[in-house]
This record gives sequence, C-alpha cells and structure tokens, in this order.
Amino acid sequence: MDILNQLREELNKNIDQKTKNSAQNFFKEKVKVYGVKTGIVRRISENSFSEITNTSKNEVFKLCEELFKSGVLEESFVACNWSFFLRDHYESDDFYIFEGWLKNYVNNWATCDTLCNHTVGTFIATFPNFLSNLKLWTDSKNRWVRRGAAVTLIIPARKGSFSQEIFAICDALLTDEDDLVQKGYGWLLKAASQSQQAKVFNYVMKNKKEMPRTALRYAIEKMPVELKAKAMEK
Repeated sequence: MDILNQLREELNKNIDQKTKNSAQNFFKEKVKVYGVKTGIVRRISENSFSEITNTSKNEVFKLCEELFKSGVLEESFVACNWSFFLRDHYESDDFYIFEGWLKNYVNNWATCDTLCNHTVGTFIATFPNFLSNLKLWTDSKNRWVRRGAAVTLIIPARKGSFSQEIFAICDALLTDEDDLVQKGYGWLLKAASQSQQAKVFNYVMKNKKEMPRTALRYAIEKMPVELKAKAMEK
C-alpha cells in the first residue's frame, strides 16, 4: 500500500463524528473534511512522514501536491506539515512551489494560515530576499494570496523582524474589502505589537480613519486598555 493510501486509511480510522459535524461552523465557504481532531492530524503527519524520510524533497513535495489537490482539509494540513518538516532543506526555488499551492489549491483560512505561518514563513526567514515577492501577493485577485501576504510574517513579527516590510504590506492591504484579508493583516499588526507596541499603536492611530474596524480590533487586541480606548475613539 502506498503512503497516501496508508495516510488516508489512518485518517478514516480517526474520524470523530462530533468534530466532523461541527467543522463547517468555522468556515463561510464549503469545506470537505474527514472530521479528525487537529492534534491527531499532527500525530498522523509525523508518523507518516517517518515512513518517507528517505524520499527526496521533490518527491515529498509531489505527494504534498496530491494531498492539496484532494481538497480535503485534513489532507491539506498533512501537506503543510510535511513541507514544514523539510524546512532544513529549503532552496530558493521552493518559493514558487509554495506559491503555486497557495494560488491553486488553498480554499479556506485554516489551510492558508497553516501553510503560510509555518512553511512559507520559515522560507521567508531563511531567504528574506523573497520579501519583495510576498509584497506582490497584496495585488492578487485571490483572497487567500492577499491574506497569505500578511499571515506569512506572523512569527517574524512577534520577534520584531521585517518591520519595514510588515508595515508596507499592511499599507497595501489597508482598505481591502474582504473581511478575511482584514483579519489577516490585523492579526499581523497584533503579532507585531508584541515586540513593537508603540510603532503599531502609532500606525493604527495614523490610519484608523481608513482602516476597517475589523482590522483595527484585531490590531489592538493585546494592547493596554487605555491604548485600546484611544484607538477606538471616533
């Protein structure tokens, strides 16, 4: 039995009916799910990856693409996990593979965030010269690509990295009409506020007349009460 069949058999064995029944509640768009809890998907990802550790990176990426093509949420999570497990072997051309997955297969916020937070975010931290490519994503007609431009930098933002690029991406997305994109760049600002509270607060105050309230609320979520109050003043 090949690895994908083994993987799918394992996912089927771990279906939880309550998880399956409630899954759709978290998404506006229709999603296909097995109904397996996220922690169990992670464990299955790790166990199945141990079976392919001697497989070349390019072959693993081909398997990831097959999982993305299925359109099933848990299979996309496995693909995200497998690609992240190979982070020590990333090469510059891998960006275009990850970008292709995002553009062609991602169809919900959970897959977007899992892929971009970890796989793409780690890639960018390793190859920061691709930040300019990330900025181009803000012009995409695809909502997940635009959200991806922001959420890719969540982990670096918490560490205070790429400050200039973070604010440039937020500038580009500032008046985006899609609420999931607004939440994406609002989350990015919230993450940045953990290490650069004053900068983020000043940014919010400067732009709050244009910034959608959804993005603003996300951005100030972790700030002190008095700063939140100032930011929310009309």
